Amino acid sequence: MKRRHFLGALGAGGAAWLLPGVGWGFPRLSLEPAPGLERIELSRDEWRERLTPEQFEILRDHGTEPPFSSPLDKEWRDGEYRCAGCDLPLFESAMKYDSGTGWPSFFDHIEGHLLSQLDFSLIWPRREYHCARCGGHQGHVFSDGPEPTGLRWCNNGLALTFVPAAT
Repeated sequence: MKRRHFLGALGAGGAAWLLPGVGWGFPRLSLEPAPGLERIELSRDEWRERLTPEQFEILRDHGTEPPFSSPLDKEWRDGEYRCAGCDLPLFESAMKYDSGTGWPSFFDHIEGHLLSQLDFSLIWPRREYHCARCGGHQGHVFSDGPEPTGLRWCNNGLALTFVPAAT
């Protein structure tokens, strides 16, 4: 086999994950924003004023906090987990479970409040998700979660605020 044929075959094989129906280990999601959800558009300077430096790194620059560093990983009260950037509810406490990964994890989300895209920052692509209102990076979703969805929405704790349910 000539080198150019080998490289062409390698390129075609490497792009095969782009084909519809080829998941290659990450979930295929079709997420649409909730009807009537108004987008928030702020400049980077406006986001810097609104967020802590650590929140800015995660929500605006796609950073990741160290595992086991967020108190929200051990939060088990009834309530809502909201986007730290715009206060949009993303998860309910009934959707949370202990994945053992060191980040708050959920098996489901509030419909229409998250959007996803592929993340190519590592060698193998991952499914990244964002707040549907402000576009803030929340975390990554994986296909190794519990029933009923089989998904693990692995969230940065600094990208969330917790609002306890009214008693």
